[in-house]
Amino acid sequence: MKISFHGAAQGVTGSCHLLEVAGKKLLVDCGLFQGGRELDEENLTPFGFDPAKIDFVLITHAHLDHCGRLPLLVKQGFTGEVITTSATRELTRIIILDSAGLNEQEAEWKNRKLLRKGHTDDLVEPLYSTEDALHTLDYFGRSVNYDQSIKVAEGIRATFIDAGHILGSASIFLELEENGQRLSILFSGDLGCKGHAIIRDPSKPPKADIVVMETTYGDRQHKQLIPSVNELFDAVTETFKRGGNVIIPTFALERAQELLYYLRQGIDHQNMPRGTQVFLDSPMAISATEIFNRHPECYDQEAQEYFRNRSDPFSFPGLHFTRDTMESMALNQISSGAIIMAGSGMCTGGRIRHHLKRNIWRSKSSIVFVGYAAPNTLARHIVDGAKTVRIFGEEFAVKAKIYTIGGFSAHAGQDELLDWYYSVGHHQRTFLVHGELKSMQTFAGLLKNSEVIMPEMGSEYELGVSKNVN
Repeated sequence: MKISFHGAAQGVTGSCHLLEVAGKKLLVDCGLFQGGRELDEENLTPFGFDPAKIDFVLITHAHLDHCGRLPLLVKQGFTGEVITTSATRELTRIIILDSAGLNEQEAEWKNRKLLRKGHTDDLVEPLYSTEDALHTLDYFGRSVNYDQSIKVAEGIRATFIDAGHILGSASIFLELEENGQRLSILFSGDLGCKGHAIIRDPSKPPKADIVVMETTYGDRQHKQLIPSVNELFDAVTETFKRGGNVIIPTFALERAQELLYYLRQGIDHQNMPRGTQVFLDSPMAISATEIFNRHPECYDQEAQEYFRNRSDPFSFPGLHFTRDTMESMALNQISSGAIIMAGSGMCTGGRIRHHLKRNIWRSKSSIVFVGYAAPNTLARHIVDGAKTVRIFGEEFAVKAKIYTIGGFSAHAGQDELLDWYYSVGHHQRTFLVHGELKSMQTFAGLLKNSEVIMPEMGSEYELGVSKNVN
C-alpha cells in the first residue's frame, strides 16, 4: 500500500492524492492549482502519474481546487469511475463547465494578442475545453449518501462523512485490505465551521490508522460569526450613506448562498437600509443556488424550517439574479445603493473584475472580502493593502474602503481543526496538506500522539500495517 501527493502539498490548492492498494490506483480529489501565473503554469505540468492507469477518483467536494483538473485527467486518458455525493456531482458539473468556458475565453484572448503581433506559431490551446468537460461527466458513476459504506473494489471500502464545508462536502474514510493486511485512512477534505447557516456542522470522524488533513487555517482562529454578520450590515449602511456601492467578491458555492441567507435576515429584521438592492451577478452562483434548493437533505435544522414553512431562504424583495451579459454590463450604470456579489472570490476571473474596475477607485464605494485569498491573487493584493492594482492591463488606484470579514469562512479555524483531529483518536501517522507552509508548521507543533508529515509535491510513502487478518 502506497500514498503519494500530487497537489496541495505545502500549498493550498490543487488537491490530488494517489493511493495504490490491492492492485488498484485511486485518487482522492483532482483539483486545479489557483493563484499566480506560476501556479497556473503548474496545471500544465504532468500529473506525476499516468491518468490512463487510474481506476477511481473520489471527490470530497465541488470546489475548483478539488475537482477542477478532472477534465484534464480525462483528456489525458482516464477512463475509470468518479464517485462522490449526489450534491457534489451536480455542483461539479457546473464548476468544470464554467472553468472550461473561462479557459477557452482566456486562450482566445491570448491568441488575439498573438495574432495582432504576427506570432502565428505561438498560439495557445485552453487547458481543457467545454467538450472535454462534457466528456468528463460520462465517467461519473455511483453517487453515495453520507455514512453509507460502499465497496469501491476488492479490498477497498469507502464511507463519505459530512464535512460541513459546502453542500455535499465530505471527509472520506477508506478501509483497505491487501495481502491479508488491513489499514484505515481518513481524508479530511476541507472541514467546515460549526454554527454556520444552511448546511450542517461537520460530523464526528471515525477512528482511523492514518489521517490526511487540511490545514488552511491551522495557524489562526476565525472571527466570530454573529459579529461578522453585523460587520457586514454596518459596511452596507456606511457605504450607502457615502453614496457608493458594496462590491463583494464571492465564491459561487456556499459563500454566495450563505450571504444571501444573511442579507435576507438583515432586510427582514431591518438591520440594513430599506429598499436595499442586491445583485447576484454570477451565472454559476445562480445555478448553484438552484442546486441548493434541490438538496435540503444537507441543511441544518434552521434552514429546513424555511422549507417546511414553504419559504425560499435564497429569495427576498430587492434580490436580482443577473445571468445575461448585457444585464451584468447594465450594473455599471448604478453608482450607489447596490450590493453586487460576483465571482470569483479571489478575483482571478469572472465578472468581479469588471465591477472592481468600475468601483475600486471610488472612495464612496466599498469592497468587502468574506473568504480566503491565496497568495499572488488580485484579492490578496487588495487585502494586503496595495495602493494600486492592475485590472485588464490597466492600473487603478485603490480608493474604495476595504473590509476583510473573516467570520464567514467555510473553513474550520485552528480550534475546530484540533477538535476534529483529536476526535479521530490515536493513529499512526498524520499527513498535513492543503495549507501554506507556515500554517502547517504551526499546526504540526500542536499535534501529539502521531508521527506528523508535511509531504512535498510528488513525495511517496509506504503505508504502515495496523493489523493482520486472521
